[in-house]
Parts: sequence; C-alpha cells; structure tokens
Amino acid sequence: MRALNIITLLLIIVGGLNWGLVGLFQFDLVAAIFGGQNSALARLVYVLVGLSALWQFIPLVRSFNDGQVSAERNRR
Repeated sequence: MRALNIITLLLIIVGGLNWGLVGLFQFDLVAAIFGGQNSALARLVYVLVGLSALWQFIPLVRSFNDGQVSAERNRR
C-alpha cells in the first residue's frame, strides 16, 4: 500500500507540474513527450494521473475522520 501511495503522489506531482506548464506557457509536457494529446500513451498518463488523484482522496477523507487535519491546524 505504501508503494502505491508513493506512485500515486508522484503521478499527481507530474500532473500538477504539467498543468502549471500549460497555464504559464501553454505547453503540455506530457503531450510533447508522448506524441500529442490524443496519443495512446499521453491519454494513459492523463488517466493514471486522474486515478491517482481519486486514490489520494481516500487518505484525505480519512484524515478528516481521524482528526489529523484539525490537530495540524492547531499546531504552532
């Protein structure tokens, strides 16, 4: 499970950096590497990034239930 969390976090970082490049420079790095937005590999990366975000949503919800987020908020 730890390996899956690390992989999904790395994919989310890749997706975030890609969106940053798109927003700042209108440059889609994933599309440039894999041959365009409609190529099978680019679409696979986009799907994996989206699934990774959904996967990481689970720990976020659990942290609200466990009180971890509110505990971190009160830390000085």
